[in-house]
Amino acid sequence: MPAIAHARAEGLTIGDVSRRTGVHIETIRYYEKIGILPAPPRSDSGRRIYGQSQTRTLAFIRRARELGFTLNEIRKLLDLSGPGKSSCAEVREIAAIHLDSVRAKLADLARLEAILATTIAQCAGRTTPACPVLDMLDAPSRTRETSP
Repeated sequence: MPAIAHARAEGLTIGDVSRRTGVHIETIRYYEKIGILPAPPRSDSGRRIYGQSQTRTLAFIRRARELGFTLNEIRKLLDLSGPGKSSCAEVREIAAIHLDSVRAKLADLARLEAILATTIAQCAGRTTPACPVLDMLDAPSRTRETSP
């Protein structure tokens, strides 16, 4: 069956795919534009017609984005997920690098939490000319120097 006839049989419009995957229509178009999602065949009237393959790819991209993977990392993961292309070692390397990034962000958030908790504890919550929270926000370089 030709690709266009097969796609018509599945008959998913961009709106259908958007609803099924939770990926906004403009984002789908963007992914096609940057080549992370192959452009689907078009109907005689020029409408995109999506199939199960594009739907699955979009769901994969959405989940990977939710987990914080960059588009470049996702592109590499998609390349490695093709038939006969998967290399668990390469996928593991991408995931390990991403894990390092997540751990660094968690450490930054823990430092931020400590700074905010300390600053908020110093705030009496009354009307005064000086507010520790505003002072902290007004002097970011001093905050960085004194952060734990």
